[in-house]
Order: sequence, then C-alpha cells, then structure tokens
Amino acid sequence: MRSHPAVRRGNRGPAPGEGPVRPVSVSLHEGTIAALKARTGKRGMSAYVEALIQRQLERDRLRELIEDAEAEHGPAGQAAVEAKRAIPRGDAGGSANAA
Repeated sequence: MRSHPAVRRGNRGPAPGEGPVRPVSVSLHEGTIAALKARTGKRGMSAYVEALIQRQLERDRLRELIEDAEAEHGPAGQAAVEAKRAIPRGDAGGSANAA
C-alpha cells in the first residue's frame, strides 16, 4: 500500500503521533478486543492501538523506500545483505564494504 497522495505531494499535516487527539470508531472482533483489554486495561487501549498503527505506518514506509531503491538500483545481493546484518552484531567476518 503506497502512501496517501497528499503526503507524496508534500502537502503534510501533522506527522503520525503529532497533532490533536480525536476519537474515531473502528470495528474489531470480540476476541481481539478481549485480548487488547487483557493486555492494556480499558484505559490503555488507545495508546496501545496508536503505537501499533504508528509502527505499521513506519514499516509500510520502509517497505516503500526499499521497493523504490530496488526499482532504481536492483535488489541487494545476498552477500551484501549478510554483511550489513553482521555490523550490529559486531561480527568481524562481515564487511561493511560488501554493499
């Protein structure tokens, strides 16, 4: 799913997590609601759902950036991916220059 056209055009309103809070209505399965209440309590539901939505929006945007980069430069090779994954692990065998 691509970002909203207004965002791509640069017509930005508040970023996710910013701006006034407004109530909205969503439909959820009863089991989902029960699990949500058990995890958050009734008063923590909005904050929990807000955080989930923000995280999903970040993941969607990251996927879009990856797709755009792959369209322009082609997919990253497996060796380059493994080398980059080794960096946060401190793996001396991974080379930062492989990409």
